Amino acid sequence: MMRVRGGDDDSVQIQLGNKPGDPFIITVNCPDKTGLACDICRFILHFGLCILKGDVSTDGVWCYIVLWVIPQSILLPRMSYSYLKDRLQAICPPCVASFYLVQKPTTSSPVYLLKFCCLDRKGLLHDVTKVLCELELTIQRVKVTTTPDGKVLDLFFVTDNMELLHTRKRQNETCERLNAVLGDSCIKCELQLAGPEYEHNQGISSLSPVLANELFQCELSDNDVRSQALSPDMKKLKKANAALDNSLSQAHTLLQIQCADHKGLLYDIMRTLKDMNFKISYGRFLPNVMGYRDLDIFIQQKDGKKILDPEKQNALCSRLKLEMLHPLRVTIADRGPDTELLVANPVELSGNGRPRVFYDVTFALKTLGICIFSAEVGRYLASEHEWEVYRFLLDENCEFQLTGVAARNQIVSRVRRTLMGW
Repeated sequence: MMRVRGGDDDSVQIQLGNKPGDPFIITVNCPDKTGLACDICRFILHFGLCILKGDVSTDGVWCYIVLWVIPQSILLPRMSYSYLKDRLQAICPPCVASFYLVQKPTTSSPVYLLKFCCLDRKGLLHDVTKVLCELELTIQRVKVTTTPDGKVLDLFFVTDNMELLHTRKRQNETCERLNAVLGDSCIKCELQLAGPEYEHNQGISSLSPVLANELFQCELSDNDVRSQALSPDMKKLKKANAALDNSLSQAHTLLQIQCADHKGLLYDIMRTLKDMNFKISYGRFLPNVMGYRDLDIFIQQKDGKKILDPEKQNALCSRLKLEMLHPLRVTIADRGPDTELLVANPVELSGNGRPRVFYDVTFALKTLGICIFSAEVGRYLASEHEWEVYRFLLDENCEFQLTGVAARNQIVSRVRRTLMGW
């Protein structure tokens, strides 16, 4: 059986702006698949791009997406528009003649263990994370430990988005880039296929019931809403509204959303619809106005019918409000005599975690002058959902005073603002 690929090179087009600073337009025109809009939004978030506005339409067979985007941060300096186009095209289903369609088996990317030992210094973990992101290596798990003699042993379990880490050239490039940022402090750097130790590092250390409830609660109290949903200037409370209307279309339910803007907002909404098995037929993502976004999305159930069941309607609106107000959980707690920062985010049903969380948290701590004594990333099952949990044990011997309510609130606020793009 032969595969016929027709028009794949044209499935993604990128149109540059007229002058520097103008948004560029990404157009995706390809066969539809479940969760395609979510996958594209996740990829755009991974690359540090911000979606200014967008349109999505599909007839269930073919999908047409137009997004206006700008860089939110310079994370991948070597990224070219042709590379961005190639990566987006890899997400899209191929254009094939129906008679010769051959299903290509899906295989997960191999996991590699990057292990290095070096002398500790402020901002070390973020600098390493930045290099890995620039190299297009996705961090799956992390185990970081500081020894009593001031050395750091880091275990990064990574996958390669470019699928080239099996080659000697790619491995050498990775080690050379890390040696360059670590400098003379690097004692040893090794890269190899992960073995059984990867499975042993899937989970995280146990959490107390009180801490687990604070991180993974499915409903927010009024106090939680106020603490999590303040605007960047901290002067007014951000609100989230989600409403369903079945009167405007014979075949679709209109989902209308108004909420505060944040980094990855469209990804959070698309991820929720994907995980709850709702299909998008048409959607419009309007520009930011005074810090708020408006979305109109025509959706259906998986069976192609409108959403008429009041329980399903309430479940969808409640889940969306939670994701819009509280997409990431941030808290700080005592771990024995030490101070621990915890960040958690829900994992997609497909198994993907939110991009750039480790990068953003380490960046926020670096800007505050806080050193990280140890860190771990793992999965945790709670409230019938899988969560990705980041635990950072903070070093007391740093220029930032960790004790006191005001100091801890400042840490939580800086981390949350960085994650939310505020």
